[in-house]
Amino acid sequence: MRPSLGSVPTLLVLGGTGQVGFELRRSLAPLGRLVVPARHDVDMMQPEDLRRSIRSVRPEIIVCAAAYTGVDAAQAHRAEAYSVNAVAPAVIANEAAALGALLIHYSSDYVFDGTKIAPYVEDDVVHPLSVYGESKAAGESAIMEATARYLILRTSWVFGIHGSNFAKTILQKARDGGSLRIVADQVGAPTPAALIADITAHAIRAYWCGDLSESQFGIYHVASAGETSWHGYARDLLQMAVDRGMPTQIDPSDVVAVSSTDYSTVAMRPANSRLDTSRITQTFGLCMPEWRVGVAHMLDQLSVSW
Repeated sequence: MRPSLGSVPTLLVLGGTGQVGFELRRSLAPLGRLVVPARHDVDMMQPEDLRRSIRSVRPEIIVCAAAYTGVDAAQAHRAEAYSVNAVAPAVIANEAAALGALLIHYSSDYVFDGTKIAPYVEDDVVHPLSVYGESKAAGESAIMEATARYLILRTSWVFGIHGSNFAKTILQKARDGGSLRIVADQVGAPTPAALIADITAHAIRAYWCGDLSESQFGIYHVASAGETSWHGYARDLLQMAVDRGMPTQIDPSDVVAVSSTDYSTVAMRPANSRLDTSRITQTFGLCMPEWRVGVAHMLDQLSVSW
């Protein structure tokens, strides 16, 4: 249902302890009554528990930041990945439809196989290479089948000051010493969790103020501007860390570039993870910052205590 003038929504955030969820607790706080259940209070692998939790809150807006994110682990734990990434979104979408609530859900560049030369647009056919990617694509389909009032935000290479991510792993290894061999033939755009959360808040405000039409619901790509490889990301990250006086025993120029065939992983990754963000920038009047801007901001925060 559309809001009445002057009313504020109840926003239910699921997965509030993850990288994006942590930032959502900041970005969504001014928009209404924020309900963020603790991880142990809502079991994403128990559909009935999930239904009860949503029905007890009766939110006008549901933001699902919960996900099974272990890309390699998912290969051996298919049932768990599908339970969290596909079955749970289906349950949430059905409950959102019953309430007339807006559902915002996060998906991944891993729904694509990475063979396209250009950045992926929202209407490109999905073709995941891994169980993780398959489960995220299944979650998208389940949402689209269950409700018409949804925003699915596909993101790539997410990082932030909270939780585990590639950037913090590289910084830790550089501090501990040794060598770094990083894949150079997979490209994408490192995207701050804070940016994803801020765009979510912007979209919610547009929806609640009546500036989002029914035709504008759907899938949107959210990623920083620019592109780099994992190797370029690690090298530039370390150089920015050095510039800030952060402890490192590895010179950025010593980061070794390797091919994905020389660096085996359990799950296959797409070679091209670039996402075209034209749809979301045009719909909401946004400008995506270049990826190094977000990395620099994260390092400014981490350098105080690192």
